[in-house]
Amino acid sequence: MRRSGIVALLAVLPLAACTTTSPPPPKRAVMSLVAFDSCAQLEKELRKAAQDNQKRPLPDTARAPLAAEAAPAQASVEAYSGTNVHEQGVDEPDMVKTDGRRIVTVSGGVLRVVDAASRTETGSLALRPELGGPGTLLLAGDRALVLMSPSVSLAMDERIGGPVGVGTEILLVDLTGAPRLISRYRGDGRLVDARQNADVARVVLSSTPQIDSLLPTWDVTTGTSRTDGRLGCEQVSRPTGSPYSGTQLMRVLTFDLRAPRLDDGAPVGVLADGDVVYGTANSLYVANNPGWRLNTMLNAAGVARQPMDAEIFKFDLPPAGKPVLAASGKVPGTLLNQYALSEWDGHLRVATTDSVKQSSAVRVLRQQDTKLTEVGEVGGLGENERIYSVRFIGPRAYVVTFRQTDPLYSLDLSDPSRPRVTGELKITGFSAHLQPVGENRLVGIGQEATTQGRATGMQVSLFDVTDPAAPARLAQHFVAGASSEAEYDPRALLWWPATNLLVVPLVGGALALHVTADGLREAGQLVPPAHAVPRRTLVVGDVLWTVTDTGLLASRLSTLDRLAWLPV
Repeated sequence: MRRSGIVALLAVLPLAACTTTSPPPPKRAVMSLVAFDSCAQLEKELRKAAQDNQKRPLPDTARAPLAAEAAPAQASVEAYSGTNVHEQGVDEPDMVKTDGRRIVTVSGGVLRVVDAASRTETGSLALRPELGGPGTLLLAGDRALVLMSPSVSLAMDERIGGPVGVGTEILLVDLTGAPRLISRYRGDGRLVDARQNADVARVVLSSTPQIDSLLPTWDVTTGTSRTDGRLGCEQVSRPTGSPYSGTQLMRVLTFDLRAPRLDDGAPVGVLADGDVVYGTANSLYVANNPGWRLNTMLNAAGVARQPMDAEIFKFDLPPAGKPVLAASGKVPGTLLNQYALSEWDGHLRVATTDSVKQSSAVRVLRQQDTKLTEVGEVGGLGENERIYSVRFIGPRAYVVTFRQTDPLYSLDLSDPSRPRVTGELKITGFSAHLQPVGENRLVGIGQEATTQGRATGMQVSLFDVTDPAAPARLAQHFVAGASSEAEYDPRALLWWPATNLLVVPLVGGALALHVTADGLREAGQLVPPAHAVPRRTLVVGDVLWTVTDTGLLASRLSTLDRLAWLPV
């Protein structure tokens, strides 16, 4: 570990807010990023934070996996479908990928390759089934990058209030011929998420500094060669003005999927949790989301003791090489998921729920030097409710809040300094995901509910948002007592605009719906054999594939007739 001094990365980050509907909010605590004067200072502060943290009550449950919503697919006809992602051109890791020739899946610690034309498995590779995590992957040409991290509840280290033995493995696999492992990266910490731009993947890990091991370690194995290392103190910055500084260390790794082997990932470290990841073509945002800590911050009446802020870090992405920490800021409240963030026209839009004010807001931030400064705000969304889904589309936004009914808010963000609510639709139930399905049409996937707010089953709603002042529901499809993985992970959803086909996975079989300009028509269900549960569906040519943990079902895209079943 080098003992050199560290150049400060970011200056103080004040936040100024304005709104057209209420006076400017009071000034909030300033958050900034600074470097450490020495490695000794870093070690001292990390050790103190670890010791202080053991006095705090432990969370009742493990951190929930991040949910994600999906981005609008291109209207042009394509030979195959990709993962339902937030931003077009920025891929996200998932349990299955295809390039139109082969289908690559990872499940149960095993990577499998299926030839789409012959509908046969052409190879498999055992990874680390003992990790217990489901595993996800990214694809670039003949290379796959597999991400594996334990997903089961882990024992807690009472000294520091963090999980014990959390580790992530990143594997580079060659797919030419039989799949072959090229390199394996092993690093301390949990996998937060990853994004892929062209052939470059950025992977975000978060670890807990421990008293006897403050900085995370890593090793890379390629063939018989192994390299070990530890995150250098000169690679770490720290936020100030945050009560959580020092309890978690977030780092961003960069890997070129076309490189001959993996390396240390050129880590960029920040003393921050790193809970929510959002990526664009040129930027990577990582946010500290205080929501999972809510149960440690309540008073006897169950009310949050103090406002909690979401800290946001922006990294600029060069075409190759490691990201550059460019700016940071914070907003009050909790982010639902990555779709609560959206970059458009030089601004970052952020939707949060404030547990103290018991309402939600959308804020617009602009980068000014190294600061993400608030330039506009519209609040008062869903009094005594919380956000269940968010969708930003260009200068417009749609926010769903829920407690007993579902207000779908339509917002105009064309003037960043004067964001405003333009319309509201109140219906029973809620949408946990909003999917654009053509111009001025949204599909909402979530739960129907009674007027008292009790969920009764999965529902798909078609909304007309042509008139910003009067969003309307045109149709609804209801499945009593059902739920879908797409409600909390919209990567499970397939929207195929070439035939206006929407496929929603359910326990009993994937539900296929045809979406028209004014309605929803059931096309049928894709039911795999042996009680296999559909997880994903994808299109390759004229075949619709349903992916489960125990096999793949091939069906004719036009009729949904079964063509083949490939057990794994």
